[in-house]
Formats: sequence, structure tokens, C-alpha cells
Amino acid sequence: MPNPPAPSPNKPGLTKPDLPKIDPLALTQQLVEIDSTTYCEGAACDFLAEFLAGRGWVVEKMAVPQADEGCDGPRWNVYAGPADSVPELVFSTHIDTVPPYIPFREDEEFLYGRGVCDAKGIIAAQAAAAEELRAAGFQVGLLFVSGEERDSAGAKVANEHPKGNRFLINGEPTDNRLALASKGALRVAVRASGVMAHSAYPELGDSAIHKLVQALGRILEIDLPVTEDIGPSTLNIGQIRGGHAPNVIADKAEAHILARLVGSSEPVREAFQKAVSGFAEVDFTLDIPFVRLRALQGLPTMIAKFTTDIPWLTKWGEPLLLGPGSIHVAHTPNERIAKKEILVAVDLYVQVAKNLLA
Repeated sequence: MPNPPAPSPNKPGLTKPDLPKIDPLALTQQLVEIDSTTYCEGAACDFLAEFLAGRGWVVEKMAVPQADEGCDGPRWNVYAGPADSVPELVFSTHIDTVPPYIPFREDEEFLYGRGVCDAKGIIAAQAAAAEELRAAGFQVGLLFVSGEERDSAGAKVANEHPKGNRFLINGEPTDNRLALASKGALRVAVRASGVMAHSAYPELGDSAIHKLVQALGRILEIDLPVTEDIGPSTLNIGQIRGGHAPNVIADKAEAHILARLVGSSEPVREAFQKAVSGFAEVDFTLDIPFVRLRALQGLPTMIAKFTTDIPWLTKWGEPLLLGPGSIHVAHTPNERIAKKEILVAVDLYVQVAKNLLA
């Protein structure tokens, strides 16, 4: 490949010649040391915006609506792109993490801490890869969003402000393998109502908990869809609450369920409605569609059993899903990522981008 023209330090959006290359391990540490639990991403967003602007990127902050979850400060998406052209390819992942915050630490092989693999190590690898590509003359951008861990609020905002790029490489922990598909997600609230009474006289009341238990039993018997080359849909009853005391007939009870789907949600919605009929009501609070993705010759592949922001970034080009780290340790007290894996991801992102843009 011919050498690109020498960048000008006075033209925004081009690499500043006096800056060293991004150290993705050091950048990962800086990001992990900033708590960015969902709804509280503001400080990490500000850090990223300042960091990227200081390296010559043209930076745009997109305001993301705040929710009443204990954080009342502003939150953003951070987009960084070329100054005077449309990017052909954009790297993207999310800034937010799940609670609780876990401080950064490291040993010879691994980095540890909340968000280190989901997805702050990915942010660092994508930023380093984007700068390598920019220096080689490719038109690329970066999009880091808020809210992926809850409702993809940042991705939905970003989709209102597309940049015209042809490809989107979304980052999630896939062990540096390209995902052929990503499961959909259907979040369901099941609520039962009854009549409160003294438990010594159950005939005077109507237990909401008893109704909920029967509804959940029927839900667990739902025959969920299976797709031959992807696998089965799955379901998890993650929360149950209700009642007042053991000696009180419960007047209210509810459960919250997450189904991960390998096809349309419509038949599953109908099955939920049928299962709870006569016992409870259902409210579908989140519905993210199942997506299929492309492979690239010579690169290992996987099936992502989790959900991503990709379904909400439809205006950001053809998506691919790829990133360092294992989803099996994400969201755990021992969240970690191998240092070597981050460094390999930088080269892999560059390779994939060049393949797509060749």
C-alpha cells in the first residue's frame, strides 16, 4: 500500500504528528477507573470526548435522555470522525457498565475491573485501530454510546444522526470471533392482583402470589422457538416480588422475565398471553429483534447468545459484530480480559476494516 500523505497538525480530524500511538492497555485502565454504570456515563463520556479531540478527531457529543436511576447528571454518546469527509466505516460499542462498580487491577496476564471486557477494553482497541486506519488514509469514525446495558437509549439517539458510513463494526466480547447472529431479547413483566386478608382466613382473600406462581409454572412450559443453525431460544425468570408478610394474603405480586430469541417475538408474545390467562397480566417492556450477520473468509465465527445495540443502529451501515474478551466473565465479580487479546483485537479490527474497504 502506498504511503499516505503526511498529516497536517493544523487541520482538524487528522493525526497530530507529535502524538505517540494509543496504548490500548493504558487507555483501558483509564476508562475502567471511571465509574460509568448505566445512567451515570457522563464522566466517562467527557473523558473520551476530550481524549479523542486531543488526538485530532472531530468530536460530537449527542445528548441521551436521563432516567431517574440515582444519577441526575448529563449523559452522552461520543462520535469522533474525519473533519471534512464521510466515514466509510465506523467502529462502535457502549460506554456504560452494569453495577456494582469494581476497581481496576492487573496481573501479568490480565486486566480486571467492571467493564474491562464489556466493553472498555473494546473501546480502547477500536480507538487504536481507528487511528492506524486513519494514518493509512482510510476514512473511519468511532461511535461510543450510553445505555446499552438497559434499553439501548444511546443507540436509538445515534440512529437519528447517521453519518452515511457503509459499514459498522460493533464491539462486544466475542473472543475475537465474528458473530454470525445475535439473539433477540424480549423483556416481560408479569403482574398478578388479589385481595389482602389475614392468612388464618384465606377464604376472605385472594392470593396474588398463588396466581403468579401458577402463571409462572405455565410460562416455564412454553415451547420456545429453535433455529437449526443458531440454536434454541431461552428464558430466565430473573426477579419475583410481592406480598407483605407470611401471615398476610398477598394482594400484589410480580415477576420479571427475559427471553432470548432466535426468531420473531410475535409467537412468543402470544404464548405468554395464553400462559397467564386467568392468573395475571403481561407487559412487554423491551423487544429487541434477532439479527443475522455476515462472515468474512478466513476468520473464526461464533453465535452471540446475547443482545447488542445493532438492531437500533440500522442507519449506520451494514453491521458486523466482533470484539476481544469473553462474555462468560462479563457482569461478574471477576470480570477480566487478557492483555494479549486486546492487542490482537487492534490488529484484527484493522484487518477486517481493510478487507471491507478494499
